[in-house]
Amino acid sequence: MNKIKAGIVGSAGYTGGEMIRILLNHPDVQIHFIQSSSSPGKYLYEVHTDLLGDTELKFDAGMKPGADVIFLCVGHGDARKFLDANNLEPTVRIIDLSQDFRLEPAMFLAEDQSGKAGENQSETRNFTYGLPALNRSAIRQARNIANPGCFATAIQLALLPLASCSLLKEDIHISAVTGSTGAGQSLAPSSHFTWRENNLSVYKAFTHQHLGEIKRSLKQLQPDFNVAVNFIPYRGDFTRGIIASVYTKSDLSYEQAFELYTSYYESDPFTWVSASPIDLKQVVNTNKVFLSLQKQDGKLLIISILDNLLKGASGQAVENMNLMFDKDERAGLNLKAIAF
Repeated sequence: MNKIKAGIVGSAGYTGGEMIRILLNHPDVQIHFIQSSSSPGKYLYEVHTDLLGDTELKFDAGMKPGADVIFLCVGHGDARKFLDANNLEPTVRIIDLSQDFRLEPAMFLAEDQSGKAGENQSETRNFTYGLPALNRSAIRQARNIANPGCFATAIQLALLPLASCSLLKEDIHISAVTGSTGAGQSLAPSSHFTWRENNLSVYKAFTHQHLGEIKRSLKQLQPDFNVAVNFIPYRGDFTRGIIASVYTKSDLSYEQAFELYTSYYESDPFTWVSASPIDLKQVVNTNKVFLSLQKQDGKLLIISILDNLLKGASGQAVENMNLMFDKDERAGLNLKAIAF
């Protein structure tokens, strides 16, 4: 059986590194090129030092023709620039990990309108929103995927079952903490170890860029959705992972809510509802999402945890690729948590 030829653009950063690690061990994938503008010609292990002994591949300065799928592990704004600057074969599939196409008007369409060589491809390619728990059937038919944001993934998975039954009638309140890798590899004052250690801070309160995709997905399931989503993000004193606490008023009992959530995610291979308390280390280094529920004083609390670099980025992107190419959704993603 022919393997999927995969290219990675922007492969020297955190999400690019995770993509390389997954695809090196994916049974159905052959890495076709690994582009990096910052490290061309270097061995992968010179940048991603844990890969020493795993591969002798080097970073490429540019793309190679013939890829079946290209992962855009680039900064926000750079995916659109990349597509406009390169005449890609109309058959190549794109999975964009930036936010550039998450709110495109045609993002939920599954039609094959992948653009023609010589056209402005950022305008002629339609992108399907790549949250499998919401759009699994559309993703299977899509040629271009806008991979969800990390906070957005954690929060949407906490709320989709309620939206599916039109039960989001009251304001939603969210506090969520992310690790330092969520800010990317480029240095910033808030990413230095000396600032981050033993520290905690709020940023982009009520205005975080992931709110747009969250609200759009909820409205997709619940067309009359029109309540406030109050989101307070925090920078955490750890490197990777997201824990989100989400609550809203609800008439459901705990038992009813647990049945709704377990039923909604019954066929999802990566989302699990726990009857016991959960903690972040259970999912770090995996593509899993764990949810737990609590009912108190008329409020339903949903705790959601995931690895921001895997289920929140590269792992979910590979999950989307598996669906697009009719592979086992779990292929290459049998990753194990580090419990201690």
